[in-house]
Parts: sequence; C-alpha cells; structure tokens
Amino acid sequence: MKEFNHLHIHSDYSLLDGACSISQLVNQAHRFNMGALALTDHGNLFGAIDFYTKAKKRGIKPIIGCEVYVAPASRFRKRKQKGEAAAYHLTLLAKNKQGYCNLMELVSCGYLEG
Repeated sequence: MKEFNHLHIHSDYSLLDGACSISQLVNQAHRFNMGALALTDHGNLFGAIDFYTKAKKRGIKPIIGCEVYVAPASRFRKRKQKGEAAAYHLTLLAKNKQGYCNLMELVSCGYLEG
C-alpha cells in the first residue's frame, strides 16, 4: 500500500467538529505508519505546540495548519447582500517557520478584527 498522510484533521480544539485529542491523533498516525500529519483545526492554533512536540517524539513530521473562515464581505455588515458570495472555509498549511509565523498572524487577525 502506498504511504498515506492526512493533511486535514481536526482535534478537540475544533469545537463541535473534532472529537479526538492530539495524543489520540498522533498515536493513530503512528499506528498506521504515517510519516506526516497535518493538524488543521477550525480558526485556531491552540493545539499547535502540543501537536508539534508529540508528533516529533513519535517520528511523525508535524504539519501545522488551520482551516480558516473566509468572509468576502465587510466584517461590519451582518446580513448578506443579494448576489454576494457566501463565506467559506480555506485550509492553510505552513511550509516552514515563516509560514507558521504568517499563519499565526492571520489567525490572530481573525480574532482581533473579525
């Protein structure tokens, strides 16, 4: 069987969407001999450090990501206008340390500015 690595998983930091703890996810990835695993929780990086350290200890390449919310309209407008695009999710993966820094900035901006 070819090597398979999940690039879009949610932990229990994805409220109402992820049921597994980071330890459970990393242990299952190790059990299935995955060489890499991407954590992409909804709108946050709360588990990134824990995920990184636990994956490294198990010999799994940790890929830190986030499933962000993209709203094409102004954050001040509460109702969708006719013909306006709907909000959607976008999965972002950090390629390196600079990508991780950029991801932290984007997610922080989402919390601070909407």
